[in-house]
Amino acid sequence: MPFDVDAIRGDFPILDRTVGKYPLAYLDSANSSQKPQVVVETIDDHYLNHNANVARAMHLLGAEATEAYENSRARIARFIGAAGEQEIVFTKNASEALNLCAYTLGSQLKPGDEVVVSVMEHHSNIVPWQLACQRTGATLRWFDVTPDGRLDLAKAAEQNLINSSTKVVSLAWVSNVLGTLNPIKQIADQAHAVGATMIVDGSQGVPQLPTRVQELGADLVAFTGHKMVGPTGIGVLWGRYDLLAELPPFLGGGEMIEVVRMTGSSYAAPPHRFEAGTPPIAQAVGLAAAADYLDTIGMEAIADHEQEITGYALRALTEIDGLTVLGPTDLDGRGRPVDRGGAISFTLEGKYGQIHPHDIAQLLDSRGVAVRGGHHCARPLHEAYGIQSSTRASFYLYTTTAEIDQLVDALHYTRAFFDK
Repeated sequence: MPFDVDAIRGDFPILDRTVGKYPLAYLDSANSSQKPQVVVETIDDHYLNHNANVARAMHLLGAEATEAYENSRARIARFIGAAGEQEIVFTKNASEALNLCAYTLGSQLKPGDEVVVSVMEHHSNIVPWQLACQRTGATLRWFDVTPDGRLDLAKAAEQNLINSSTKVVSLAWVSNVLGTLNPIKQIADQAHAVGATMIVDGSQGVPQLPTRVQELGADLVAFTGHKMVGPTGIGVLWGRYDLLAELPPFLGGGEMIEVVRMTGSSYAAPPHRFEAGTPPIAQAVGLAAAADYLDTIGMEAIADHEQEITGYALRALTEIDGLTVLGPTDLDGRGRPVDRGGAISFTLEGKYGQIHPHDIAQLLDSRGVAVRGGHHCARPLHEAYGIQSSTRASFYLYTTTAEIDQLVDALHYTRAFFDK
């Protein structure tokens, strides 16, 4: 069926809101997506009719909750093309999933070993590896970025960045600042050639792109529910089962164990080994509903819409005097961005110098446009470009060209305001 953005918007009641006299133009989906009515209703139904703890209570509600939770695990496995539900670990967000990777794989590091990330990573894919290297004496190295927002693969080759000492490579699939779509399979092949484990932060990729983790080239992939029209409070770590089975526990507590004695404990098989305590049950049920919703529309159609809307935005934004887009701006023959996702960060120069992103965001908000201003949890990337922060507009399946036009009009207003 044709992609009908107006019909999709009808599934998101919040998009009918106004800000003063302006319609809400929600352009902050890279931060957190809005939720369709069906996801909210599914969570409500669970709490109102099936609420109980999982894998513990020996009664009807407990059985229903356990079945719903494990069915959600299987649903997410299908959504990303995993080999089976045993490869799906539920966490509270992508940050926890990446910390799980850094803690468990990090326990195997030693002095002389190297971990490779990139300058464009979210802090959640930098700080855990810094901590792991501090604990073990391993060395953290990184890809730099080119002026147009790509990984500097030529410089990495000159530096022999991925080498026989490399034990882990951990990269974003899609940059949350630059929108850059990174060549994960190419880099994964390099990592595997030297025996390293390839980890992917899929927080911006899985919500936007058809995902088949077994074809991506990664060994572990982290992503989060709240960016893919699901609830907050739940993330996912997918891993090859043979790798998960080799990793030690991340947290200790109930349900991650096999047998506990005062002299020591043995641990459950994955994925439960990594899910200590009461898990995010209702959130998992909501995430499964989100996967159903996205698959009903079709991830290929969603990706196509996002490419169309991002191309439209790039053309419109680059016509604003004083505005500089960070990251790739190349368009193909159809006006679609080349190897780019739906987040556009930019700076805006006025008559008296650069306008602070927080001021831009505040004035845009006064005209109904919701964006993010700051370093977007990617301070090293901004430092690499010699700027303190930026403004980011980000799009999703419900974004319209009218909202992009509203953004452009609000930016013209903002520039005129600060040029007085």
